[in-house]
Amino acid sequence: MVDRPRFFDDLAGLAGGALSAVSGLRDEVEAMVRARIDEKLRRLELVRREEMEVAMELAAAARGDAEAAMATVAALEARVAALEARPEGGRRAARPAADAT
Repeated sequence: MVDRPRFFDDLAGLAGGALSAVSGLRDEVEAMVRARIDEKLRRLELVRREEMEVAMELAAAARGDAEAAMATVAALEARVAALEARPEGGRRAARPAADAT
């Protein structure tokens, strides 16, 4: 059997250690870059998609409520206008004010 020179075993061990170190370094750099990006996004005050969708749903609900309130006000205004348009005979007679003398 042919013995491999110890040099190649050492070289293989060194290469394996280097790959392990590079992998760890890559993970560390990736974490640092991710942290920097998250920090920049927070400074820009950007909104996540989920938060934006919730805000849009709330705005749509508020818009619907406002339209319903406007319809109610319009109906009440029409009712008041109809009551004001009645002839004087149809209204109740106002009670005379009591004399304070």
